[in-house]
Amino acid sequence: MKLLEVVIAATSLASVAVTAPEPVVYDGFKTFRINVTEGLSSLRSKLAGLAQTRELHSHADHMDVAVAPTDIAAFEALNLPNEILDEDLGASIAAEGPLVSYSFDGPHTALAEVTTSALPSDSWFDGYHAYEDHLAFIKDLQSAVPQNSEILEIGASYEGRQITGLHLEWIATMVVEYFAYQLVSGYGNNATIKGFLNSYDFYFFPVVNPDVTGFKYTQSNDRLWRKNRMPRSGTSAKGTDINRNWPYKWEVSGGASTSPSAEDYKGQAAGDTPEVKVLKAFTDKLAAGKGIKLYIDFHSYGQYILLPYGYSCSKKATNDAKQESLAGGLQSAIAKPNGKKFTYGPICSTLYAATGGSTDRLTRVIQYMTDVAGTTYAWAIELRGNSFVLPANQIRPSGDEIWQGMQYLIPSL
Repeated sequence: MKLLEVVIAATSLASVAVTAPEPVVYDGFKTFRINVTEGLSSLRSKLAGLAQTRELHSHADHMDVAVAPTDIAAFEALNLPNEILDEDLGASIAAEGPLVSYSFDGPHTALAEVTTSALPSDSWFDGYHAYEDHLAFIKDLQSAVPQNSEILEIGASYEGRQITGLHLEWIATMVVEYFAYQLVSGYGNNATIKGFLNSYDFYFFPVVNPDVTGFKYTQSNDRLWRKNRMPRSGTSAKGTDINRNWPYKWEVSGGASTSPSAEDYKGQAAGDTPEVKVLKAFTDKLAAGKGIKLYIDFHSYGQYILLPYGYSCSKKATNDAKQESLAGGLQSAIAKPNGKKFTYGPICSTLYAATGGSTDRLTRVIQYMTDVAGTTYAWAIELRGNSFVLPANQIRPSGDEIWQGMQYLIPSL
């Protein structure tokens, strides 16, 4: 039996809110989408003089930037073709709402055919939560089906927090959490879901950068921080982009920085971050055992279904035709609940053809899973929205459309 591994990656910033004192303040920042007409490098050079402006997201044809109030006049003087996405980024962050406290207060949903204590309430998906509450929710979900699941702690982050996952295994005994919740809650009364769990083992890691992403550092200091918090000798800059740190095609130039102060810093050596080390070791163990059928790396934002490869626009996966067919079906299924249109295709030709196939934050993980771990289908999905900031009322719709997609994808593998 192949294994199904589902991971949400370090840059999924849409699952957080800021409540801690003295954060980086984004009040008055405007978010723009700039049309790329002369290449990303040229555009970055033009923006280099805007001291507080933050690049948020870049594709072959556009770049999203958050422009500080003090940089607005200089930005407008550049006369770049753009559209405004957000009039006030700080206000949008505030609109995500406060963190919602969580406690398990007894049975909510009984599970037929499974001896359980009961599921936690699905009101979990009505708001954002602190890191400790995410751990509690995962453990309560596991406690609902103790004979058929286990909590995994596969290793520590730089600051010593365990990377915690949920393993659902039926054959032998915030979107990612939503996915897991639907599997657990539907097993007793839904034949399709029972078929999923009788065919595959599922591994969920909702938080793979626990020091930062969506939790500790973004809640206390900087809502848009994307790296880990690992220091480097010889510099005061902190953090490495762990997605760009994976040890496969790490040496390929483009799409990642060698500067420790850059947000896309790839590290001093391939795989030298503790988070990548433990995730790689866990993946290698699965690959050497039963093998991995499907790996999905969920990110925000952009509404893309991305397939191998990123470092080359000419290289194709051996099962490329099947991958394209599945991705097309997934696109249609995701659109059913809310009409959201996701674009699909190989990373390079879909996002980066105009830059000569440069590697990006998604590429190295997907390439490693495909070429080294031998995963049948290794994809990245960028979730709904045009910003890292997403109101809490978008959690359920986002979960619904991905769950609809998974109900198509899993039996089609």
